[in-house]
Amino acid sequence: MPVKIRLQRHGKKGKPFFWIVAADTRAKRDGKFLDKLGIYNPNTNPATIELDVDGAVKWLQNGAQPTDTARAILSYKGALLKKHLAVGVQKGALTEEQAEEKFQAWLEEKEGKIGAKKESLSKAQEAEKTKALEAEKEANAKREAEFKEAEEAAAAAEAERTAEATDEATVENAEEEVGAATADEASTEEKKDA
Repeated sequence: MPVKIRLQRHGKKGKPFFWIVAADTRAKRDGKFLDKLGIYNPNTNPATIELDVDGAVKWLQNGAQPTDTARAILSYKGALLKKHLAVGVQKGALTEEQAEEKFQAWLEEKEGKIGAKKESLSKAQEAEKTKALEAEKEANAKREAEFKEAEEAAAAAEAERTAEATDEATVENAEEEVGAATADEASTEEKKDA
């Protein structure tokens, strides 16, 4: 029975989540499988990959062929390297301890690279947050300045209106006083004439 190591899709629309499985090549993509080897979640940054390396190596040694994406995942997690080292042990080029030491050294180096990537991503996110915060502070300061200008303009317009109103009131009072004075004069003249 020809066996493939491939991805089986799960999750919801737009948020895929995959199982890494060993399945018969004739089975449907999301159908029956022989062994679940791990999971792959591309929605996180960096992608989350959990893999049973020993189980994958067992299937590879028994002739299972990985798909292109599964091969990339197996290479990323070191299953292909472990298989390669196991072949060296079988041929007598390495001892079991030497192969395990090489594999552990490779794992430590890989974890260092992944840790550096996560650190750079977190620094980039922090930089974006501070940049957005500064932009927001700038926008708030600009809004406050515009609001103060609008308040000052409104206060100036109100002062101008009150000044005009007082000017009009003084003019009207003066006209009334002049009218009253002329009326007083007219009444005094009428009294004199009478």
